[in-house]
Amino acid sequence: MTHSISLLLGVHAHQPVGNFGFVVDEAHERCYRPFLQTLHRFPEFRYAIHFSGWLLDYLLQKYPEDMALLREMVGRGQAELFGAGDTEPVLAVIPARDRLGQISKLSDKLEAKLGERPAGAWLTERVWEATVVPALVDSGIRYVTVDDYHFLCAGKSPGELNGFFSTEEDGKRLDLFPISEALRYRLPFSPAADAVSYLEGLAQEGADAAAIYFDDIEKFGIWPETWEWVYEKGWLVDFIQGVLASPLIRTGSYRDYHAGSRTRGVVYLPTTSYIEMNEWTLPAQAANHFADLVQASKDQGRFEQDKAFLRGGIWKNFLSRYPEANWMHKRMLSLSQRIADLPAGREIPEMREKLYEAQANDAYWHGLFGGIYLPHLRRAVYQAMVRLESLLDQVQPRPKKLRVDLDMDGRDEVFLHNGALQAVVLLDGSASLCELDAYQLGHNFGDTLRRQAEHYYRKMHVAPEDAAHGGAGIASPHDRVSFKHEITPQDLVTDAGGKTLFRDTWLPPHDALGEAVHYVAEVDAGHAHGVGFAGEAAGVEVDKRIALADNRLSVTYRFSAEAPGGFMTELNLAMPSCDGAAGRFVYRNGIPGGFGQPLEFEELTEITLEDEVLGGALVLRTSRPVHFQAFPHFTVSQSEAGFEKIMQAVTLLLWWPLQKRYKEVIVELEVVKN
Repeated sequence: MTHSISLLLGVHAHQPVGNFGFVVDEAHERCYRPFLQTLHRFPEFRYAIHFSGWLLDYLLQKYPEDMALLREMVGRGQAELFGAGDTEPVLAVIPARDRLGQISKLSDKLEAKLGERPAGAWLTERVWEATVVPALVDSGIRYVTVDDYHFLCAGKSPGELNGFFSTEEDGKRLDLFPISEALRYRLPFSPAADAVSYLEGLAQEGADAAAIYFDDIEKFGIWPETWEWVYEKGWLVDFIQGVLASPLIRTGSYRDYHAGSRTRGVVYLPTTSYIEMNEWTLPAQAANHFADLVQASKDQGRFEQDKAFLRGGIWKNFLSRYPEANWMHKRMLSLSQRIADLPAGREIPEMREKLYEAQANDAYWHGLFGGIYLPHLRRAVYQAMVRLESLLDQVQPRPKKLRVDLDMDGRDEVFLHNGALQAVVLLDGSASLCELDAYQLGHNFGDTLRRQAEHYYRKMHVAPEDAAHGGAGIASPHDRVSFKHEITPQDLVTDAGGKTLFRDTWLPPHDALGEAVHYVAEVDAGHAHGVGFAGEAAGVEVDKRIALADNRLSVTYRFSAEAPGGFMTELNLAMPSCDGAAGRFVYRNGIPGGFGQPLEFEELTEITLEDEVLGGALVLRTSRPVHFQAFPHFTVSQSEAGFEKIMQAVTLLLWWPLQKRYKEVIVELEVVKN
């Protein structure tokens, strides 16, 4: 019998819910369109493809002629469609009922729009937990792809991983294809001829062996240097022609291979993802230690033997590492439960649509790409949740004031809402707001992100030229060190706490640092839409009351006596325009600057923050003249384009002396819709 290898090549196309249209358009021009057009020219080259539901909807609407090519390739048996959750959720972190709904929604869409119901599924970020098996099986999925690393962690050897295995959960069987890490790092980064030679080297006599590849299509045109490499220099055509010309390689579909082959046996995989993810999900110090262990293993020439036992963290660590991600996640879970608890016949389709949008994975984590650091991705999640919450309140009203430990941090929060606004007040001693929702605008003004240490900070000390890549191919972004913006040591200073609203500080005379005011007791606010606190600063009793009225939030401070020094409150406001041209301050009928510029005023009583992207404005008023300072709050993160600074919020500082004239100060925020 002759030597041969079946190439099962799959690509995964995804754009986050809420991504900018121009970004998706560029991705289509530089990647999706030329990839589909190129593959369409070679009907004999079979492959699999997965589009996330939100991206598929966008492309079907805006680029129907290109998607018609895909439908044609599906019809002629060249392209196999893979399913997943519709909005690309990490299935392991959403309720089982929503897993089934998400998967079925995309499968229905693929069948209706492209003519095929998938038997295989792409597992988002290859995050594996056995708990996802029943929903996959119940929705008609028969096999999924996960990394070969998962199998090595279960004790398998690399030589075994050239076919599919079977697992079960609760008696339901699912087959698993191990994606080759060696192929992931070769395609498309090594020369086409070298990649073809590598595949030929995998051919075995008389064996039903498969070379299994499934990875981001964005590597074929969007990642740095790849558009020129893959299309202008002809890598993709050279690779396809090389594969088709080889007597040792045959391309196939996962569906046909699965139907014509037998399982290699039962396997039970541990909870894990790909090895890079297992580093990213750890806190900075632990991630650095893990990276050092990996590097030491490589230096000693032992990595291939060791890597299965260098496990790192699991994806869910992101929810404990980023409090903001955890808060979004628990808000999403609570809204899912509210839908589940609705009386029969009260759910409307938009509710589930918004729930699924809120479950999109991208805003909940961070690795090589921006993720949670990108405000527009978090904003899309909150827009969906705020809209969903409004719909649910119309159908099944909830209490105007609710006290609960939603984020499971051991400290309660108070939810206040009046139909127009919602304020979530922390009972952690700060009496500050972690969320301020405007239902008409569909926006959370508290959607900010603190600065915290990241494992890649130490890479910033590497000179950019140290990242130069040698050899005939191009460098993977995993290997790059580059800077999109200049990063200073001050930019890497971490925040002691969350960037909330109305976080208070006593300012002693001649002490720039100040002392945080601790509110030790909750007091009666006097009405259903308010909450009150008692605290102390410089021996002065402070009474703080937070209340909602129509489209206004008011925070009232009362002081029992005079004292030296001053009192300051800090507001961190998420404005969608960030430091762009569409956001501006309006002060005394003039425009002193945008949100990305520092401002300072004495004796201020009113200022407006206008934001065209928001479609409205926020008016700040004070009952007494205050000293006002504003400046942008930036964080530093990494992306495929390099290390960059991203504006998360505009920080407002208001302070006033603790004098008789200031025995009571009221700060009000009014939300105005254009």
